[in-house]
Amino acid sequence: MTQDQGTGTAPPVDVLLAATVARRFYLAQQSKVEIARDLGISRFKVARLLDAAVANRIVRIDISVPAQIDTGLSRRMRERFALRHAVVVDLARECPPAEAAPVLPWLAEAGARLVTELAREGDVIGLVCDPVTDALTTAVDRLPPCEVVQLSGTVGPDPFGEEAVAPVRRLAAAADGRAFTLHTPLVLPNPLTASILARQPSIADTLRQFGRVTRAVVPVGGWEAGGSALYDASTPDERTEYHACGARAEVCGLVLDEDGRTVPTDMDNRMICVDAGTLRAVPEVIGVAGGAGAHTALRAALRSGCLSGIVTDAETAVRVLRSPGTRPDGTAPRPGSRPPAR
Repeated sequence: MTQDQGTGTAPPVDVLLAATVARRFYLAQQSKVEIARDLGISRFKVARLLDAAVANRIVRIDISVPAQIDTGLSRRMRERFALRHAVVVDLARECPPAEAAPVLPWLAEAGARLVTELAREGDVIGLVCDPVTDALTTAVDRLPPCEVVQLSGTVGPDPFGEEAVAPVRRLAAAADGRAFTLHTPLVLPNPLTASILARQPSIADTLRQFGRVTRAVVPVGGWEAGGSALYDASTPDERTEYHACGARAEVCGLVLDEDGRTVPTDMDNRMICVDAGTLRAVPEVIGVAGGAGAHTALRAALRSGCLSGIVTDAETAVRVLRSPGTRPDGTAPRPGSRPPAR
């Protein structure tokens, strides 16, 4: 693209025409010659418009390497815990032995592939907004038409800002569907404040969608700093108290002990999030967990019966399978666990 003489600035871009050309070239797989003929412009202008679409971020190009799946470990996890879906990423095959494996990008890539495979037209997909789903939704290109519902408030410097709900809007855009967001902190100072916020029209509208969710993607976090959004939102005294009561994991505001039992907290009535009964009633709940120490949290979540599927890394899967108290085979699923797919 040339520059205007004397100004040093690029000429304005016809955004609509650039987007039309980019859509035909990148999505419809039309050639530049075909596009030029259909739109009545030269193929050189088509090329300039494609360059302009990239330069002006009308088109964003992301090159990713598909995660390598350990099919054997994936099968063992499905059978052991009566799961419908288990995706285990072999990070040892992704990174040289001397390098630390970047767990999150690979789990996000694998999770995005699973969500893309499972999504069906008319689905209502539930999400928790955090770094895991932020990376995962970035890796999703396109979904069948469906809606996306945020399942909990957020933890961060600006829970009322648009950035806090970006994963929900991003996935809804990929599905060409409506996004139901929660512009609210996960934990409020007291039950009255939580009750008042829950009655705000936009928040109340999202809360009403919880019972419609058909598939959900939730991070599984350990009860530790950076592992659990609820842990990060609690006070130091609360963290110590709940750890003493057995807290080892958190899934969408649900605090679990190592056997998957719910640990009651005084935060329960001042949180904006899906409740345990509604979460367990969702037909498909995919938990994403991985990295150092994730096996304790994942084991607790699997024992809770909340999950129908998981995305994790090979080291975590091996440690979960070797944990004391897990069954040596896939028979007799734990009471309350979900049945395998037929």
